[in-house]
Amino acid sequence: MKWITREHVKVDRVACPWLIRKFVDPQAEFLFLPASDVLESARRENAIPYDVEGVELGHHNGKCSFEAIVSKYSIGDPAVHLLAKIVHGADVKEDLYDRPEAPGLKAIAEGFRYLGFNTDHEILAKEFIIYDALYAYCQTLAQ
Repeated sequence: MKWITREHVKVDRVACPWLIRKFVDPQAEFLFLPASDVLESARRENAIPYDVEGVELGHHNGKCSFEAIVSKYSIGDPAVHLLAKIVHGADVKEDLYDRPEAPGLKAIAEGFRYLGFNTDHEILAKEFIIYDALYAYCQTLAQ
């Protein structure tokens, strides 16, 4: 399946593809476009839009897109739920959970933007290992 969002990925737009590949759609293909082109391209490409204003898998009621995906796809893994709180804190100005790991994740995400990668796909390829490690950390806490 194709999934589509805004270009210039950062916290939520890296965390969501990681989550989708690990728990929803291992063969997912991701498209990154200017925000103004996402909805039209989603219709044309038959792609699922996420982390864009006005879509089901976006920010709603103070929650981030990662949390929307966890809810929509009924991901019950306690480590994913803890990770969702960390992603939320790193991505949303009004942090609902006050997880101490969130500022570190935000700093790492900001840092990836300065490493000179040419495409959002390159950032995903490099940054997924961060989410693998953070998920493993969450697994130890969620036991």
